Amino acid sequence: QVQLVESGGGLVQAGGSLRLSCAASGRSFRNYAMGWFRQAPGREREFVAAESWAGDTYYTGSVKGRFTISRDNAKNMVFLQMNSLKAEDTAVYYCATAPTTAVLRSTAADYWGQGTQVTVSS
Repeated sequence: QVQLVESGGGLVQAGGSLRLSCAASGRSFRNYAMGWFRQAPGREREFVAAESWAGDTYYTGSVKGRFTISRDNAKNMVFLQMNSLKAEDTAVYYCATAPTTAVLRSTAADYWGQGTQVTVSS
């Protein structure tokens, strides 16, 4: 059974940093795209970042230059380093996987994690 488990969320002041981790299990994700999404209260879930199996990365415009996605295929993990956090980054962050980054960028995925809360105080 495929499982994605996020960790690393928390409360941080504006301008601070957090590193989210996602541990995947149930199969190897070496040949799959991995990504991060977020959902703020009252808003739809939105794409944040994705990395293809080949290492190509994609970001939504509002996080470019501040967030970095990376993955460790040997450990079946994906990370999201978030720097220069802003109040508007406050949301539940979800890890997800799909065959391609195109699927993730369309806000779809084969599997989702349960999410981790990130709260940025201004």
